[in-house]
Amino acid sequence: MAPIKVVLISTYELGRQPFGIASPAAWLEAAGAAVTCLDLAVQALDEALIAEADMIAFYVPMHTATRIATTILSRVQKMNSTAHICFYGLYAPVNEDYLRKLGAHTILGGEFEEGLIALVNRLSQAHERKLSPTQPEPTISLARQQFLVPDRTKLPALQRYAHVVLPDGSHRVAGYTEASRGCKNMCRHCPIVPVYGGIFRIVQPEVVLADIRQQIAAGAQHITFGDPDFFNGPTHALRIVTELHNEFPDVSYDVTIKIEHLVKHARHLPTLRDTGCLFVTSAVEAVDDYILEIFDKHHTREDFIQVASLFRQYDLTLNPTFVTFTPWTTLKGYLDLLTLFLDLDLVDNIAPIQYAIRLLIPTGSRLLELPVVQELIGAFDEAALCYRWAHPDTRVDQLYEDVLKVVKQANSEERRVIFGEVWRLAHEAYAASVQDRLTLTLPQPGFARVRIPRVSEPWFC
Repeated sequence: MAPIKVVLISTYELGRQPFGIASPAAWLEAAGAAVTCLDLAVQALDEALIAEADMIAFYVPMHTATRIATTILSRVQKMNSTAHICFYGLYAPVNEDYLRKLGAHTILGGEFEEGLIALVNRLSQAHERKLSPTQPEPTISLARQQFLVPDRTKLPALQRYAHVVLPDGSHRVAGYTEASRGCKNMCRHCPIVPVYGGIFRIVQPEVVLADIRQQIAAGAQHITFGDPDFFNGPTHALRIVTELHNEFPDVSYDVTIKIEHLVKHARHLPTLRDTGCLFVTSAVEAVDDYILEIFDKHHTREDFIQVASLFRQYDLTLNPTFVTFTPWTTLKGYLDLLTLFLDLDLVDNIAPIQYAIRLLIPTGSRLLELPVVQELIGAFDEAALCYRWAHPDTRVDQLYEDVLKVVKQANSEERRVIFGEVWRLAHEAYAASVQDRLTLTLPQPGFARVRIPRVSEPWFC
């Protein structure tokens, strides 16, 4: 029998060359499938490839990727009405009912490579080509896997993806890999928790390093580690970056680490600096301790301030991210957030989109356990993949719309210019709310005093 023809599709992953289709490509090829990869973030949908496929699998690691995939699915089904449709990745199991309504036959989440192999083996039997009444593969697998080195040969060149911008304005070609999946933390708003439930799984160090080597051979000068929290396993993580630096001392990297772990493992910050870490992304989310408690973030406002100080002390760059608009955000609280950015001299560190991130509440979110959340949410919007909510103070929602408009229309790369506009909007909204005329001292926009390294496509889920 001819090999099963599989098309793996990625729709969006923050401008990165997706590990989530390169890894299963290697597994499926080893199992005898004929694999094609399409990254619709940089490629067009290929009708000929779709028409010939026996199985089409959409990789959905995040909210935006899933929304895009669901809009493309109907086009794919018109091109090929007989292919087996699979959705896999973090957002597949939490949206299982909706995806099946749209025509998905198989849903795989967690450690999905073994599930994809089982699916292909099932489809290789002629009588299984059609939709089975039930899916024998587990919807969520947390099995420990022995990974294979990802196959990136079927993906567009790294040069077509997001790059790193250095302080002097020069660019570095960026690769992307993952040293672990899942997360030990149970933050209530996080989409990882409904799938992994506090468990994380490592990718074997030799596989991670082999993947990095092949990307460096293809032109990568910088590596982004996409682990939800690089310090879930500090020994594992530091072994990898130490070996990376010893072998490729001119290659830089960036990682994501939560504030709690940056405080707990502060002794490792010099190692990050000395092995070439350009910046650390950290999901601060809020500086209001009440909101942080709702999110169950396990850090406080003072912890964030401490980390900002530690990063200055160790000459590291912090890339903080936030959920700036929540049902508990107030006009005064939003102003407090902006003021703290100024006080900590972090304006240049914050991507403008962070001023307009609105809380998403997906199915399975631990936020739904809280009465304070149950009281405010509306019906679940399947197409939007989240519960709808409106702020009790309509002026906060209006500020969100105004800030989002500024962020979307901003052409300038100067972060202080955009911050100045957001600062003005926030102060005007607050002044109107208290019926007062505030004497404002707007920050001087000008040029950033210190340009910081950053990825050309900002963090946005």
